[in-house]
Amino acid sequence: MPAAAALLLLADGRFPAGAHAHSGGAEAAVHAGRLTGPADLAAFCLGRLHTTGLVAAALAAAACAGHDPRQLDEAADARTPVPALRDTARRLGRQLLRAARATWPDPALDALADRHPGGLHQPVVLGLAARAAGLTPADAALAAAYESVSGPATAVVRLLGLDPLDATALLARLAPDLDTVTRRAVTAADAVPERGTDALPAASAPLLDIAAEQHAARSGRLFAS
Repeated sequence: MPAAAALLLLADGRFPAGAHAHSGGAEAAVHAGRLTGPADLAAFCLGRLHTTGLVAAALAAAACAGHDPRQLDEAADARTPVPALRDTARRLGRQLLRAARATWPDPALDALADRHPGGLHQPVVLGLAARAAGLTPADAALAAAYESVSGPATAVVRLLGLDPLDATALLARLAPDLDTVTRRAVTAADAVPERGTDALPAASAPLLDIAAEQHAARSGRLFAS
């Protein structure tokens, strides 16, 4: 499969990796009254992109570049302070690995599943899937960064009845920021051989962390996270 097509497939929200069932914190923000319309969604996505999105993009780029998945998973754990988000990341990682093994059969992915039956963090698996698909670290970083904003944007269309055209226009306006985050992620991944996983960004979003724990305990949720 040509690399460009593989990137489109991996970044497609319809790829059967389970991401459609998660809102990336948007449902909790809607429930708390912090996200009420297009302007709030723009601010939410921009903040998420430059924090958790950046971290995910760097982890994906490093995994795609061939760095030790176990060490990257430990780095992801250290950058994910709350149990609810760690559980979500591993659940999504397991589902993504299943989809990737079916789509791009690769002995390395089979071995990964055998070595880590409990799953790895989703961005790490994303990078490994990108590698199996013949993509570059920059491709993996871009897919992770895009996913960090496309998921919440799509979720808010359902949660608030937002006009899908508004959500799509927002994603288009975020294109320069997506490019910036991708470049920063690749630069960080390039420094891993010299500095180890300390080279990777550790940007945090404490309100997302707190909201994730509250959301996990809430009944009647539309989205799993």
